Amino acid sequence: MDAALDQSPHRRGLLVTALAPVIPQILGSWFNIWYNHIIVDPLLVTAELKVRFLQTVIAYNLLVYPLAIAAWIWLVFSVRPSFTALLAGQAVDPEKLDLTRRRVIHLPWSGALISGVSWLLCIPVFLLALASVGHPLGTPLLRHLPISFLVSAFISVTQSFFLIELASHWGLFPVFFRGARPDQMKRIYPLSLRGRGLMWAISAGICPIGSLMMLDFAPPSPAGHPVWFAAFVGTIGIAFGLCSAVLISRLVAQPVDQLRAAAQAVAEGRLDVEVPLKRADEFGALIGEFNRMVVELREKERLRQTFGLHVGRKAAAQILARDPGLSGTEQIITVMFVDIRSFTARAANRSPEKIVAVLNEFLRAMVHVVEEHHSGMINKFLGDGLLALFGAGIASPSHADEALHAARGMLTHLQELNLRLTERGEEMLCIGIGIHTGPAIVGSIGSPERLEFTAIGNTVNLASRIESLTKVVGETIVLSEATRAALQKPAALKELPPQLVKGLDKPVQVWAVAD
Repeated sequence: MDAALDQSPHRRGLLVTALAPVIPQILGSWFNIWYNHIIVDPLLVTAELKVRFLQTVIAYNLLVYPLAIAAWIWLVFSVRPSFTALLAGQAVDPEKLDLTRRRVIHLPWSGALISGVSWLLCIPVFLLALASVGHPLGTPLLRHLPISFLVSAFISVTQSFFLIELASHWGLFPVFFRGARPDQMKRIYPLSLRGRGLMWAISAGICPIGSLMMLDFAPPSPAGHPVWFAAFVGTIGIAFGLCSAVLISRLVAQPVDQLRAAAQAVAEGRLDVEVPLKRADEFGALIGEFNRMVVELREKERLRQTFGLHVGRKAAAQILARDPGLSGTEQIITVMFVDIRSFTARAANRSPEKIVAVLNEFLRAMVHVVEEHHSGMINKFLGDGLLALFGAGIASPSHADEALHAARGMLTHLQELNLRLTERGEEMLCIGIGIHTGPAIVGSIGSPERLEFTAIGNTVNLASRIESLTKVVGETIVLSEATRAALQKPAALKELPPQLVKGLDKPVQVWAVAD
């Protein structure tokens, strides 16, 4: 046998499914033999009837039941070629696979049909065989003989259906529906949840109650006490009704338990879950849609994380929290521009790989300071610099303080980076930081096909001009009068002479961080 087949936990699925009806048939036969021995046999009033009954039993068991067994075995093992190929990882013709999958789904119905026909055919066969003797058949015999076969058929058919279904779900569905959904097959007729309730009612209600009613209407048998016999029949019916209830509860409780556990995992944020159970009924559809939902959630989470990497986690959160479109709101924010000085000249004398590596190392440290420690938002990278926003979408009166503290933190991390660059024999980096506070429109701009989340307005423009002033005044951190006035806590600052900036008629009052 193929190695892949040996390693499969379901390689015995065909055998288990084929043997599933054995116990229900044995129990049904046991009840039938007992009933015929206690009730029917005394009603065979002549030796000819007893002999004909025994001959019919032997002939029926040698002819009909072997045919029924052969039909069932052929039906189950007709799917074996596809089963073996799928276990070995081999391709199967799509049309053949489609036909085989439908046959697997319908195995419980096929088993119940074969069992039901085999048992119910006994009624006309035995009555005709006994009538051929020529002796009149009494009314008690005409009533009790069908009862024996009807109750045995109820027992065998219902229990066989559920056991075949359980066996095929365990051993066949994981193989035949690997990567496919059985509930989406065409021209299939799985037992619905309502059908299970009806079948349970037949097994738990109609079997015992119907048997007792038939016994009540049937003439009494010469053998046995009718009250004790009725109690025994009722007990047998109730017992098998409970067995049906146990089987149905397993068929219903298992998918419910798995769905509940998976839903709890999703609620806890674990999106790697999947309900492996394959079903062709309503539970199969529910499980399939749940798994599809989890896959979509997983994909959306991946896109959200990727989106956050490109626009920043906080910007992504704001974009996803509002309806997409061209929109924005006016907010009082603090804007920070950071630029690496003389980076263009530095890049001209080094390979692109080294320049990109240094730039990524620098930006990684700056993002960490702004977003992880000071509640800021890196809005965009500007080649050799960046634009950071503080207070955008966050109702915090201390966004100016956070921006100033972030600027100081940037210098601390820049010193650490310069030490590493010096150890590698590379030139140190110098930066300029400009900070300004004021109103700006924060939101999405662009076109319906391409949006960008950013801040626009004079506040952003002036912050950029103030960053350019760092080269003029010879300071690393320069902030506007508006930012100084917005500080909630005292800071060591020094006033600089008013500076002219492009686009403004009057000089701008600026401040620098005192050493």
